[in-house]
Amino acid sequence: MTAVSAARIALMFVAALVLTLDVRAADPLLELKWVQLMPPREAAPPKKPKPFFSGALPRSADTVAPEDATPLPQIKEGTWMSMKRRQPGGHRPPRVVEALNGKRVSIGGYIVPLDFDATIVKEFLLVPYVGACVHVPPPPVNQLVYVKTDKGLEIDGLFDPVTVVGTMKTETAFTGLADAGYSIDAESVEILTEIDAESVEIRTE
Repeated sequence: MTAVSAARIALMFVAALVLTLDVRAADPLLELKWVQLMPPREAAPPKKPKPFFSGALPRSADTVAPEDATPLPQIKEGTWMSMKRRQPGGHRPPRVVEALNGKRVSIGGYIVPLDFDATIVKEFLLVPYVGACVHVPPPPVNQLVYVKTDKGLEIDGLFDPVTVVGTMKTETAFTGLADAGYSIDAESVEILTEIDAESVEIRTE
């Protein structure tokens, strides 16, 4: 390879790098709050009137479970963390904001690790409040974000507060703890000392 050819290749590489940086600079960073992940509520259909005497039947011999009924399955000790918990709205398709698909975003929240390598985490759920998915039932699907970072992140424990920057996708991620309505391929994950309470305001279904 001649010196001229090498110079041309180097010039092409620099031009491609500058173009990539220009595209990234042209893509504005959208700073999200959790409430923005929920689309506007749909109008509820009118409820049918109930008969005056409708309601639960009185407890009687007909409503008490027989002695030979099959008992409920018991949860094995040590397996509760790997069991998916019931999510609000989990029985229907997740309601997400499709306009966020492909957007470069920044969002703050708390880490629930999914993939551990010592203290290094490469996959986690980003949740809006401490205790979600572990100590209390998970939030709605559209209030969970699945995050993957190739670089890995060193954490001190559960629920470290972070800010995640990356490209958001409106694709449901199915994990062992809960389903997430959004995914982010993280460019960066910054561990914080605290999170602005307003940024993690949430709304239920």
